Amino acid sequence: MFGFSRSQSIAFVLMVVLIVVSPFVLYPVFLMRVLCTALFASAFNLMLGYVGLLSFGHAAFFGMGSYVTAWTMKFWHVDASIAIIFGGATGAAFGLVLGYLAIRRSGIYFAMITLALAQMVYFFCLEAPFTGGEDGIQQVPRGYLFGFIDLSNDMTMYWVVAAVFVGGFLMIHRIIHSPFGQVLKGIRENEPRATSLGYRTDDYKLIAFVLSCMLSGVAGGTKALVFGIATLTDVHYSTSGEVVLTTLLGGLGTVFGPAMGALVVTSMENYLAQAGAWVTVIQGAIFMLCVLAFRRGIIGEIGAFFRLAL
Repeated sequence: MFGFSRSQSIAFVLMVVLIVVSPFVLYPVFLMRVLCTALFASAFNLMLGYVGLLSFGHAAFFGMGSYVTAWTMKFWHVDASIAIIFGGATGAAFGLVLGYLAIRRSGIYFAMITLALAQMVYFFCLEAPFTGGEDGIQQVPRGYLFGFIDLSNDMTMYWVVAAVFVGGFLMIHRIIHSPFGQVLKGIRENEPRATSLGYRTDDYKLIAFVLSCMLSGVAGGTKALVFGIATLTDVHYSTSGEVVLTTLLGGLGTVFGPAMGALVVTSMENYLAQAGAWVTVIQGAIFMLCVLAFRRGIIGEIGAFFRLAL
């Protein structure tokens, strides 16, 4: 149904097994952070890995999804599913507006435009009354899912986050293996040739950009529910840089790479926190080693070694 190859089917089953088993071994809140980051990185990979567009402003969509979900949950007291949908819709709406302005450029020009627009969103969030400024939106209730599933329990919330991630992952996989996804790959490889074949490449890129931003908003909204807070960190440019590193580390243009990158990066941030100020230096050294040793990313190198499409 989703176009999995045999190797991808095996990898997907292993991933699902890990998702099911992990909360009984590891801290569920840590795992939820990994899954939210993995969905965000997978959404970003749709743009960079399959369209070839490097965005330095994806934190804007992640953060606005987080803010809107947090605000609707805290002040409107809506169902958790509605709040997450609002977050995704906000990401898509911002993606449509900002993408329309940026998509006609490519390469470094596209990257710089997205960075500039994201900084505008950051300063808007800093000054806007509803975001809480530097304090953010705190004490966000998890509420109920479908009106009767209490999300205050970490294990219950974990299964919801896992379902959101798997749903987003399958959606991305279906997109990149559809005829639409094949056109995106053609644009990435040779945009002038795709144009000569009659494809309106700007429209395809804009649609892919909006889809990526929508899933980024869903990831941000889910993260806000998990931790009960939405802050300026979510829209800061460092978050955009982190998702770039996460995707590159896991494997650019691979289906499972972003999830692996999210696991590695989040684990480093969590377990190296005791190193204090040295954690940044340690992370930098690890990133350098990975870039030198795994030029295709972790999953990319594994796939190349075994000649598998992962």
